[in-house]
Amino acid sequence: MTAKKSKMEGSLDSFPENQIYLNIDQLKDGTYVLKIMKNNKVIKKTTFKK
Repeated sequence: MTAKKSKMEGSLDSFPENQIYLNIDQLKDGTYVLKIMKNNKVIKKTTFKK
């Protein structure tokens, strides 16, 4: 006898458009600088601590 292959499918809710999620769980404790760039120029700079 041959085993039947089963097919499993699923779907995820889509992320909201125009949003970027940054998960900092794996970062070490410290101070970080996040720079957002457009055309090789920094348009937004923010600093955060973990």
